[in-house]
Order: sequence, then structure tokens, then C-alpha cells
Amino acid sequence: MGVKIKNILITGCSSGLGLALTNLYLEKGFKVYGISRTKPNIENKNFIFKEFDLSKLNEIKLGLKDFIKNDIKSIDTVFLNAGMLGEIKEVTKLATQEIKEVLDLNLFTNKELLDILASIKVSTIIGISSGAAIKGSKGWASYSLSKASLNMLLNLYAKEMLDTKLLAIAPGVIETPMTDYIRFDIDDEIFTSAKTLKNGPIQKSFEAANKLFETLKRKDEFESGSFIDVRKI
Repeated sequence: MGVKIKNILITGCSSGLGLALTNLYLEKGFKVYGISRTKPNIENKNFIFKEFDLSKLNEIKLGLKDFIKNDIKSIDTVFLNAGMLGEIKEVTKLATQEIKEVLDLNLFTNKELLDILASIKVSTIIGISSGAAIKGSKGWASYSLSKASLNMLLNLYAKEMLDTKLLAIAPGVIETPMTDYIRFDIDDEIFTSAKTLKNGPIQKSFEAANKLFETLKRKDEFESGSFIDVRKI
């Protein structure tokens, strides 16, 4: 009898880090279940795609419970990767509704998914976090609030999902349309963090995916519920 292929679940699998993780795990022989609004151009018998708009909070449990509980059943690693940046602007000029839109996708979507995941066998859950969760930079209010909240959300679920390792991991700066917007479209005299990003190291999505893969080999070193910045380990 052959070795059973391990299942991976990735949200936001159609671009950026999510797509890179999808390709990496498929190359390594895992079965990957992907959730996003658009299907990536991947033809692989071990890739199972579920089209779903994760911003529709009230439909997540209804739309994804059967897919996760009955189609996948048992998962080795989950990457809660889907997210958004929101507009870079001064917090005094930021409407509550604008913050809520980012919180809905970056935080509450993951709360809905974690509720489903808590009912099945999952070895590891990774929330894609950011250094912005720890460091408050001018202009980043929505994103920073959402990622700081995600860190705590995973910490709290770790207290209840005792058979699952939950980690919030900041993968470092990745070259994506999101970071291009910050680096090239933002006035870096007003928002100095944009200047820092322009002048600092930046990695391709596949490089970040590889670093995450290597970091997860060391997951037993970290307490469940921890925040890890891959640049500092």
C-alpha cells in the first residue's frame, strides 16, 4: 500500500504568495486544495480548486463547510493567505467603513474558516501575517490593525485547537501588485514606510514560498499561537 498523499489547503491561491505556495506543494507531490475568486492556470490532477469569494462573510460556512469537512476531511497544512492591503492613507482621513472592509477579509474571513477547521483533523494552520502587525507605520492603519488582530485570533484559537499547531508568520516583503503600489504609487515623503520598502530587500513569490516551506520544518520549535517573522529566525 502506497504512502497517503498529504492535503494542503490554500486560500487566495490564484496569485502572489498563494499561487507560489500552490505550485511549490504540487511540485513536492502534495494534494493542494485552493480557494479563490479566480482559478489559477494550473493543470494538475492533485490540484482541486473551489471558486469562492471570501469577502462574502455570511456565505463562508454555508459555501465551504461541505468542501472542507467532506471533500478534504483531513489536512496537513492550511495557509490562510487571502487578504488585502486597503488604501494607504492617514488614519485621521480613514473612514471606519474602509477599515472594516480590510478587517472583514483579513480577520473575520479567517475566523469563519477556523470555525470549520476546528471540526476536522488539521495538523498545522498558518496565518500569513506581516511585520506591520507589530510595527505601526503612518498610512498602514487598516492593514496593521487587521494583521495584529489576526495574530491574536490565531493565538486564541491555539488555546482551543489543542491538536493543531497554529502560527502567524510574516514572510517578509514580496514583489506583488500590492507592494508595487506601495513602492511606486505612494508619496514616500508623506509615507516614509514606502521609502523603506523601495530601498529594502524584496523577494519573488517563489522565494517567499520556499522560505515558508523551510520554516515549517522547524515548527516544533515554536509554541502554538506564536507570531514568527522569517527575517528574525
